[in-house]
Amino acid sequence: MASVTSLSDSVHQRLAAALSAALPQAGSADPLLRRSDRADFQANGILALAKKEKANPRELATQVVSGVESGELIKDVEVSGPGFLNITITDRAITETLAARYADDTGRLGVPQAGQPGTTVIDYAQPNVAKEMHVGHLRSAVIGDSVMRLLEFTGEQVVRRHHIGDWGTQFGMLIQYLEEHPHELDHKADEVSGEEAMSNLDRLYKAARKLFDADEEFKTRARRRVVDLQAGDPQTLAMWQKFVDESKIYFFSVFEKLDMEIRDEDIVGESGYNDMLAETCRLLEESGVAVRSEGALCVFFDDVKGPDGNPVPLIVQKSDGGYGYAATDLSAIRDRVFNLKANSIIYVVDARQSLHFKMVFETARKAGWLGDEVKAHQLAFGTVLGKDGKPFKTREGETVRLVDLLDEAIDRASAVVREKAQDLSEEEIAERGTQVGVGAVKYADLSTSANRDYKFDLDQMVSLNGDTSVYLQYAYARIQSILRKAGASRPVAHPELELHEAERALGLHADAFAATVAEAATEYAPHKLAAYLYQLASLFTTFYDKCPVIKPEPPKDVAENRLFLCEVTARTLHRGMALLGIRTPERL
Repeated sequence: MASVTSLSDSVHQRLAAALSAALPQAGSADPLLRRSDRADFQANGILALAKKEKANPRELATQVVSGVESGELIKDVEVSGPGFLNITITDRAITETLAARYADDTGRLGVPQAGQPGTTVIDYAQPNVAKEMHVGHLRSAVIGDSVMRLLEFTGEQVVRRHHIGDWGTQFGMLIQYLEEHPHELDHKADEVSGEEAMSNLDRLYKAARKLFDADEEFKTRARRRVVDLQAGDPQTLAMWQKFVDESKIYFFSVFEKLDMEIRDEDIVGESGYNDMLAETCRLLEESGVAVRSEGALCVFFDDVKGPDGNPVPLIVQKSDGGYGYAATDLSAIRDRVFNLKANSIIYVVDARQSLHFKMVFETARKAGWLGDEVKAHQLAFGTVLGKDGKPFKTREGETVRLVDLLDEAIDRASAVVREKAQDLSEEEIAERGTQVGVGAVKYADLSTSANRDYKFDLDQMVSLNGDTSVYLQYAYARIQSILRKAGASRPVAHPELELHEAERALGLHADAFAATVAEAATEYAPHKLAAYLYQLASLFTTFYDKCPVIKPEPPKDVAENRLFLCEVTARTLHRGMALLGIRTPERL
């Protein structure tokens, strides 16, 4: 199925052609078209162009109007103010364009794919081995998953990477404890739940920490074990792998609850770059990008200074020979650029790590690994706050476990679904409650611009009123209910019909889906898609209130055209929500 040219693109082409004809010397000029509350679209580009060409803007605008081909697309163009153009398009054009989107049997609604897609590596969802996932892990996972979906939908080749914390000095303590208590990670049954795996790890971690703090001899043995691990001692590595495998059982259970697909082959933790660290340091030192300072290998920057005014370096290798996070992150960049052939690398990482990534990216640019051909971008996200506006903690001041958070959201959502459900079984209520609860958590996160903090308020998240995923899911389920009740009437486009104001508003907005997806993908901004979908559901509510679809029964052609608008809206909601990683149940 070929892509469908949107109404705004069609109008843009006509205006640009008329502008070029009126001012040939200006070359291809942008009419700066946008949606308007004065008409369907407004073009503001004539003012700047007239100023540049020293022409009278109103006269130029009048000249452009006379050169616009109207035909079946444009109904009316009028000059407004100092030289704006207000453009109204025909009802036929709205219906025909939506009909072309409706006819796309691939489910893409005529959304085009990128002409020259590149390869993007996206690094997101990065939990730590042997540690509980908490509310801080939520945003990286949810934002990264949606950006990945948006990019894949627009045709980009996407490589997912989950850079899990699976290396470091703390493993010496854990492995040594397991060596001395070999049955601590044994399983009672063949099937192990994520919860059981985590409680095994948690119990072992606490016991090892207690012993490490109390017993000097154990502490010495644990530190020796770190040396064995870094040297690649096979027995030590085998025990380290047990911690990784146990943690993965837990990770997969949490990601499954979040309704996210995390594939084993995409998990490449810190350990995955161990073999590259020495070479990364050698390349940086030989090229002069990094220098030895007090025994450590450092990179200095003109614009990074501490409170005392002295330069703050990026330490790639410590004076004792150990490697820091920077060595791993720089090795990962080399792998992503030279092995995975990335054109773009996106890091979905907490904003508090912005300075670290600024220094890492700058180092990689100096080394020639990043440049015009390959861009790296930190998609920095803000903090999840409690209702009190402070970082989200339990009453005891502990970090909130992600599993507890999701379970509570599912419980709240199930209560909302049960209250509204008319013909759902208990099993269906549980299934929908899960989809609504997890959707509520994801949407609250994704509807906020990533770099902003947001308040985690479950009462608000599962509310049927306001900008929530539940509102969108109910709008979708309501349309499915309308389509089921339509009886003999079927969705059919009737371009010859005049449209009600509410039908036009809904139709114009539905057509803007392709442009919104392109913008959200290019800017790595799922919140722009979320805002679009909320507006779509709101316009549908207005349309349904003002334009009877089933009762009182309108004429057959009007009923069919309105059902067609319902169906296009439902498909757009369904596809858009899927790009956010949120389910749209058929019945609620």
